Amino acid sequence: MNPIDESYLRMTFELAQCAKGQTSPNPLVGCVIVKDNQIVGKGFHAQAGKPHAEIEALHIAGEAAKGATVYINLEPCCHFGRTPPCTQALIRHGVKRVVVAIADIDERVAGKGIAALRAAGIEVEHGFLQEEARQLNEVYLKHKSTGLPFVLLKLAMSLDGKIATRTGHSQWITSETARRQAHRYRHESDAILVGIGTVLADDPMLNVRMVEKSTPHHPVRIVLDSRARLPLTSQLGQTATDIRTIVAVTSNANPAQIESLRQHSLEVWEFPATSTGQVALEPLLRRMVTDQLCSLMIEGGAQVATAFLQAGLVDKVAAVIAPILIGGDGLPAVHSLGVDTVEHALKLVNTRFEPLGTDLLVEGYLETKNVSP
Repeated sequence: MNPIDESYLRMTFELAQCAKGQTSPNPLVGCVIVKDNQIVGKGFHAQAGKPHAEIEALHIAGEAAKGATVYINLEPCCHFGRTPPCTQALIRHGVKRVVVAIADIDERVAGKGIAALRAAGIEVEHGFLQEEARQLNEVYLKHKSTGLPFVLLKLAMSLDGKIATRTGHSQWITSETARRQAHRYRHESDAILVGIGTVLADDPMLNVRMVEKSTPHHPVRIVLDSRARLPLTSQLGQTATDIRTIVAVTSNANPAQIESLRQHSLEVWEFPATSTGQVALEPLLRRMVTDQLCSLMIEGGAQVATAFLQAGLVDKVAAVIAPILIGGDGLPAVHSLGVDTVEHALKLVNTRFEPLGTDLLVEGYLETKNVSP
């Protein structure tokens, strides 16, 4: 790939990022149209049901699209969904060349979009910056290939791995800069999940506040609450009419309490109980995807984090580590995982480190997880 093509293709990644957290179940897509070394059109897919990136870019380019080169981070669609096929629009506008980062794994596309363009006489090149393109669309690739949402486990802890003191006090272990990052994660997620223990201890709001957006995207709030104990007086209960809130219970929950939750605008999803009486996690995740909730941020607490890790359901970890020591009687970020030797510890790969104020962010993927199909 020549440097010019690479620079324009990277621009599509930047454009696609503008809608992160807003497009589920659709992918993040950006498009740049270039003619005579000048950008004549660009766009991104803003939300499911709205015009695709190629259509936005073609609308800006108009007649200048004829004979132009089109750069896209994902293979253009060739089927009728909520919107018409992008391949037809590209053909109709007479583009000369299309450069695509990766093919779409959606069975309705899966190479057919590229084939349709070539059949119309358009030169197509694809298979560039593939690792970065897959990471950009890790949420889409995960739910399309597995039927499960992409799961991010967010942790905020002391240097010795504690999320609270022995009394349960935790505000605030991390800096304001780190908390802003946590709100960005929320903004980019379809849903956020906590256990009932966190609700009872901290009474969180779980909305998005600390982001530089005029209209922040509030994720759907999910509470693991096997016995339907969520207080109607909690912040989640009081704001359920404003922000969609789901209470995941088991068949052992009291029917009267379930009905009370529903009467107060809280959705209740019922699942089989595990041998320990908890909500079965994989059925919950599959229900999420059928409801077009394709990315999940787990925010607390230690019992929930441990359950997801033990079940092998975490894709990515984002841990913010503060330069403080709480001591052995503090509350741990994660409970026992049954690790007997260091070689059997859960390992992160493709790690990234970033200072956040006085804290350190460590991001990485669980070694057994792969965002590509």
